[in-house]
Amino acid sequence: MAEPAKVSSMVAGKSDAEVEELLDRMLTRLALCDDSKLEPLLSKLLPLCISSLSSNSAAVRNKVLEILSHVNKRVKLQPDIGLPLSELWELYSESGATPIIRNFCIVYIEMAFQRVSAKEKEDLAPILLVNISKLPLQHQEIILRIIVKVIGECHSSQIGDEVAAKYKKVNNSQDRDLFIEFCLHTMLYQRVSQSGGYPGLSFGQANRVTGKQQLQKDEILLRKLGILNIIQAMDLPPELAYPLYVVASVDCEEPVVKRGEELLKKKASGANLDDLNLINRLFLLFNGTSGAENVDSESRVSPASPALKAKLMSIFCRSIAAANSFPSALQCIFCCIYGNDTTSRLKQLGMEFTVWVFKHAKIDQLKLMGPVILSGIMKSLDNYSSSEADASAREVKTYAFQAIGLLAQRMPNLFREKIDMAAHLFHALKAESQSLRHVVQEATISLAAAYKGAPIAVIRDLETLLLNNYQMEESEVRFCVVRWATSLFDFEHCPSRYICMLGASDTKLDIREMSLEGLHLHKSESPVSGLKYPKLQMMLDYILQQQPKLLKSTEIGDQNLIFPSNTYVAMIKFLLKCFESELEQRKSSDRSSEFLSSVKTFCLLLEHSMSFEGSVDLHVNASKALLIIGSHMPEVLASHYAPKVSWLKQLLSHVDWDTREFVARLLGIVSSGLPVATSSAIVSELTSLFSQTHKSRFETQHGALCAIGYISADILCRTPSMPELLLQNTLRCLVDVVKSETSALAAVAMQALGHIGLRISIPPLDDSNSDGILTILHDKLSKIISGDDTKAIQKIAISIGHICVKETSSTQLDVALNLIFGLSRSKVEDVLFAAGEALSFLWGGVPLTADIILKTNYTSLSMASNFLMGDLNSSVSNQDPNRQSEYNKDYHASVRDAITKKLFDALLYSSRKEERCAGTVWLVSLIKYCGHHPTIQRMLPEIQEAFSHLLGEQNELTQELASQGMSIVYDLGDESMKNSLVNALVTTLTGSGKRKRAIKLVEDTEVFQEGALGESASGGKLNTYKELCNLANEMGQPDLIYKFMDLANYQASLNSKRGAAFGFSKIAKQAGDALKPHLRSLIPRLVRYQYDPDKNVQDAMVHIWKSLVADSKKTIDENLDLIIDDLLVQCGSRLWRSREASCLALADIIQGRKFYEVEKHLKGLWTVAFRAMDDIKETVRISGERLCRAITTLTTRLCDVSLTDTSDARKAMNIVLPFLLTEGILSKVDSVRKASIGVVMKLTKHAGTAIRPHMADLVCCMLESLSSLEDQGLNYVELHAANVGIQSDKLENLRISIAKGSLMWETLDLCIRVIDAESLDTLIPRLAHLVRSGVGLNTRVGVANFITLLLESVGVDIKPYANMLVRLLFPVVKEEKSITAKRAFASACAKVLKYVPVLQAQKLIEDTVALHAGDKNSQIACAYLLKSYSSVAADVVGGYHAVIIPVVFLSRFEDDKSISNIFEELWEEYTSGERVTLNLYLGEIVSLICEGMSSSSWASKRKSAQAILSVVSSACSKKAKKYREAAFSALEQVIKAFGNPDFFNMVFPLLFDMTKSAPAKSGQQPLAGDTAKTDSDGVEEIFVPHTKLVECLTSCIHVANINDILENQENLMLLYAAFLSPEHKWTVKTTAFLSIKELCSRLHNVIKDSSGSHDITRVASLVQEIFHSTSPKILHCISTVKIAQVHVSASECLLEVLKLSMEVPTVSAIDEGFKDELLHQYEIEKNEEAKSLLRKCLNILQDWKH
Repeated sequence: MAEPAKVSSMVAGKSDAEVEELLDRMLTRLALCDDSKLEPLLSKLLPLCISSLSSNSAAVRNKVLEILSHVNKRVKLQPDIGLPLSELWELYSESGATPIIRNFCIVYIEMAFQRVSAKEKEDLAPILLVNISKLPLQHQEIILRIIVKVIGECHSSQIGDEVAAKYKKVNNSQDRDLFIEFCLHTMLYQRVSQSGGYPGLSFGQANRVTGKQQLQKDEILLRKLGILNIIQAMDLPPELAYPLYVVASVDCEEPVVKRGEELLKKKASGANLDDLNLINRLFLLFNGTSGAENVDSESRVSPASPALKAKLMSIFCRSIAAANSFPSALQCIFCCIYGNDTTSRLKQLGMEFTVWVFKHAKIDQLKLMGPVILSGIMKSLDNYSSSEADASAREVKTYAFQAIGLLAQRMPNLFREKIDMAAHLFHALKAESQSLRHVVQEATISLAAAYKGAPIAVIRDLETLLLNNYQMEESEVRFCVVRWATSLFDFEHCPSRYICMLGASDTKLDIREMSLEGLHLHKSESPVSGLKYPKLQMMLDYILQQQPKLLKSTEIGDQNLIFPSNTYVAMIKFLLKCFESELEQRKSSDRSSEFLSSVKTFCLLLEHSMSFEGSVDLHVNASKALLIIGSHMPEVLASHYAPKVSWLKQLLSHVDWDTREFVARLLGIVSSGLPVATSSAIVSELTSLFSQTHKSRFETQHGALCAIGYISADILCRTPSMPELLLQNTLRCLVDVVKSETSALAAVAMQALGHIGLRISIPPLDDSNSDGILTILHDKLSKIISGDDTKAIQKIAISIGHICVKETSSTQLDVALNLIFGLSRSKVEDVLFAAGEALSFLWGGVPLTADIILKTNYTSLSMASNFLMGDLNSSVSNQDPNRQSEYNKDYHASVRDAITKKLFDALLYSSRKEERCAGTVWLVSLIKYCGHHPTIQRMLPEIQEAFSHLLGEQNELTQELASQGMSIVYDLGDESMKNSLVNALVTTLTGSGKRKRAIKLVEDTEVFQEGALGESASGGKLNTYKELCNLANEMGQPDLIYKFMDLANYQASLNSKRGAAFGFSKIAKQAGDALKPHLRSLIPRLVRYQYDPDKNVQDAMVHIWKSLVADSKKTIDENLDLIIDDLLVQCGSRLWRSREASCLALADIIQGRKFYEVEKHLKGLWTVAFRAMDDIKETVRISGERLCRAITTLTTRLCDVSLTDTSDARKAMNIVLPFLLTEGILSKVDSVRKASIGVVMKLTKHAGTAIRPHMADLVCCMLESLSSLEDQGLNYVELHAANVGIQSDKLENLRISIAKGSLMWETLDLCIRVIDAESLDTLIPRLAHLVRSGVGLNTRVGVANFITLLLESVGVDIKPYANMLVRLLFPVVKEEKSITAKRAFASACAKVLKYVPVLQAQKLIEDTVALHAGDKNSQIACAYLLKSYSSVAADVVGGYHAVIIPVVFLSRFEDDKSISNIFEELWEEYTSGERVTLNLYLGEIVSLICEGMSSSSWASKRKSAQAILSVVSSACSKKAKKYREAAFSALEQVIKAFGNPDFFNMVFPLLFDMTKSAPAKSGQQPLAGDTAKTDSDGVEEIFVPHTKLVECLTSCIHVANINDILENQENLMLLYAAFLSPEHKWTVKTTAFLSIKELCSRLHNVIKDSSGSHDITRVASLVQEIFHSTSPKILHCISTVKIAQVHVSASECLLEVLKLSMEVPTVSAIDEGFKDELLHQYEIEKNEEAKSLLRKCLNILQDWKH
């Protein structure tokens, strides 16, 4: 072809006339040129003509146009004529080309592209893209269409690497963007559009894609698929390709959709959806330019199709940039909601995008879009009916309401000025379906915050709206109302609190709880500090404003309740908090009339609440509230209820116990406002109830007794006091009740006596002979105290204390002490606390007044002090603790002495745990309630010692109270006492404390808790001292009791630590400076004790730790080494709880540590972890596994070079990896081994290059572990596989498969990735040692596979070691017994073959080939090696086929099928066709066969014979005469020599096919059974040596099994018919007669065989066939061939056939024609020998049995 430079030179420098002349000659030449020679001519002509257009001569240009016109006519209808595409493009690309030249070039370039090969197209198309952006627009379109067309034709299915590289070179951004834009337009193009437009395209863009003609459907499909492949191959940034893939994923063609979705996931998943350029392109796709002004209709881009819009909307909902794109986002939303072609799906997506915009748009953007979108949402919601059940409608509404909620959070000012939105949402809560209410509810809740700070008028409207909506039956409405009330308004806001009160009685639990939370009633009953409660008057006024009828009642108790009881309860509790809050703010002198008025109103509301129809809970709370008001304002309450005493007396018979108690106290308060006479009358009236013959109800009696006590106590403190007679009557009444009534009423009567005793020393009764009341009641009280009524016992114990407050009689005091001491063995905690309280009153100095006990809601000191564990509440603590009781006289000194003696001599050190518990409770009660008493102060050292002793108690109550007691002692003591206490606690915690005071053991002393030691052999308990002694004696080991005692002491020491911790936690903050010297010894132990298995010890130590340590992390960091050292030591402790706690503590402490912090402990940590995992105790093993997981995480991080400094990572690896490989993986403990392997794998994965120094050890360990860690059950199965019928090779493959799925193999795989050339120096020798001495199938196969993978990874770096590896691996392949291992080593050896020198490779191949002559194992090794060479190193063994192929060929004929099959597969691999291969290597094969034939081994000879047979069979098929004759001769000799019956089936088909396909002479027809037609024209004549062929057939018949002959009966007869046909020579016929005779002989022997092993019927059938088909042909040969030798042979053959036929009776008679012909032939026969034979034949026929 002419080059453009030469073309240019042809016209350069010539005049216009010369150019015209040249063109004229060209035209003439063109006209005279045949079509067949036109293409070469055009390659020179076209560039010359087009380049001539630059001439200014009109004649030249006209001549060019004439030529081009002629070319067009000639070429147009002959697409086979090519055009010079490359030359035209180069001409077009020349910098000096004029526009006219380029215009004509582009026309012919477009035409040329349709006529070139696909290869040329795909090579040139990428070149056209270079600098395309600099071309004219029209040319750009043409070239882009050409490129895309080529892409569709050539790359729709795949793209080659070379072409892809060319497209990648288009790196100019303008060229690339132009191409991508055109591809996008092509992807958007759809052939048919329902609207007449093109979605996503303008008409101009669509025409640009199609050009002049409409594209076909299949053409569009191919172009789109091709574009996707090209874009993928260009490796564009995801943001550039993303729109293309998105468009493809919604195409109308399924292949494009699948491809698009695939690429979208694989290639574009990482696209930055917040890239503004990408989002703007997607918005342009969605909206088009239809809304833009000044855009002509041709250029107006249509919006995308609905499917593409839906796809784009789902993308926008993941892009924050899209949410901030104004006005594009707004346009999208309104298009989806209100567009003409919108769908339900688009509406849903539009609302979803709205939610996204409201959530992520910047506030300045939201200000622009928010109001507009909100109006659109409201309009959209109005268009839907509330009952619409369509799923898509529900989705749209869901997103709409979500959007409103989000907008309310982001732009609350949009809603704040009006309540329209609130009203709309509350209405929606009622109107919408149940499925939507939850969404509306969330939106409504979000809207609440928008109204904070709203104008007063809006707030008023909201109050009305909420109150109205709370009456609705829909629970969602009520929930939102309460939610608004609690979140929108301040706590002082009365309407919202009123709504919460209403919600307290709601049917829904969540509304009730939220309402109570809004009132802060879910916490303590006292006002919450920091909260501003509403004024009591304002709250009451609002309640009454809403329910004016609330206080409009005539008769107390008869009112109807306006609210439910629960609402009243909440209302009362809240109003009471308002009252207390306001009371706290007001001083006593500042109680205004307004406040007093509000209190009275509150009392009226409480009276109303006491209505008969109210619940018990309501009555309890109302009466309690009245009592609290009375305790703070007794004068107001007394004056208010003095006229209503009768109503209060009625309530004394209330059904509720607490209500009666509260009313009785109220009467006591109200009594102070009544005259003494009136109060005395009430007492007389109440006592008279017990003198009646008819007993009142229990409730009435209980209320009366309570009231008697409170009213009498009040009267006795007034002047004048209660009349003496009335006092005596009252006391007698109460004593009688105690003596005669049940324990419950007796206890209440005692309580009343106690209340009287708080005011006066109770005088003896007139008729009691000066005996005190306690003396009189001693027996009765003793009986009740020893009973089971716990509450009665409590009341009696406390009442005894109250009675003795002002008692002066020593006798009475002694009786009281005896009664209380009688409770020392009680196991009821509440009773003990009550007794302790009573002893405190007896001791004296209790900081309580009688008014507090009698005129407040006080219950007991125990309740006030949280059962000794807290401080006394405010009602008690406001008393002066240093003030001594006025009754603390000397007559109580004896009481104090008695109490002290009882506690310290009898109870605290008692052998009975319940007595020690009682003593502890009472002692703590004394120091708690009377701690400032001088006697207590003097006894503090003794008390401290007692508490220290009690810290070790098993009883939790005793222990906790002892520690609490130590805390109280610390508070009460002086500086020396505090230091002494701290030292004692520290020694207890550290275990260095002195021995405790001994406790005498008696028989029933409980040494262990019940169940701690299990049961005895007889099922008895083992917890008391006596039972333990009996067990020791029964076992014949009396000294065993000392072991039990040691165990008990250890348990006590643990308990002491726990108790000390409780005490310590209480004093640690106060004793900070004193503790500093002890911190170093305390901290390690405290850390460990926090993980103690005993939860109680844990809790105690956590308390002390929090008290002692301000910054836990800092403290641990500063003492880390000390802590870890202590924990490592304790991990080896003999005590299991220490081991367990240490492991758990270490697991937590080491988390997140740096290398320098744990460097010296790292090995020790692994050691103790592995030891714990093998512990005898299960819980310790579990904690050890947890520690192991923690260390694994730590070690993995420290060895990860991406997370730790490389030097530190290497140091950590040097510490850990050798330990794991030697101690961990080789451990005998299964869990340790598994954990070690897992860690090693993680280290290998994350350590990177830091693992290289340990590569040899690691790899060898993993390889050995493949076998050593294998399930031993597989070994057992393998040993017995043969017995159960399992094939060993399959079992081996299973074992290897399991091994390859193990962590060890995964680790090896990771190792290969980081091995470098330096690592090989140490690794290869270790691998070599493992190859020689490795044990176990998995290890041996593993090392072979690892070597193979290693060679693939390191490549040529293995060359220095290749020779050594070859010498190592080749003997192993030969000697290996396992087939699987042999195959693996063969593969490795083949891999090494690629890297050894040529001489070494030659020697290896020769040695491999020599193995075929060895034993079975060597032959298998040879096969596997050659197979591996072929598949792995085919390029190396390609030059050694002359050596390999003969061995493979010969070994195919091994007797062992397992070997021959392998070589058969090899033969298939090495050869493309047997004939060709034998032709190439026949000499070498024959030479090898000869060696085998001369071998002394019969197996070698047999194998060689079969090989000869195969070679000969192949040679027989050659056309050349010399080959075939020799081949058939050899074949006959082989068959005769070896006599193998199988030869028949191998050779006979060959003989039959050759006879069938080749005629005897030219023009002879094939066998009768062959229907194929042959065309002799042009076909080489085939020579078939028929004589040799028949001789081979005879030999085959001689050696064949008779059944094989019978199977081929039909084909055999066809052969004989062919051989006896006239076309064959007489020599062939003579040979055929001999063959028939041989066949008859074989059949004759079969018939004579009497064993019956053959099917005689089938034999007879063959005999009959021979007789009828062959006999006439034999006779015909005698008549036609005039050769005496033929006559004799034929006669002999015919005689044999007739003889054979005579022996088979089933052979039918021959027809008369055959007889006549035989007789005629006999008569004319001239040869005497033949004539004699024919005579015998006639004789047989004459004797034929018909």
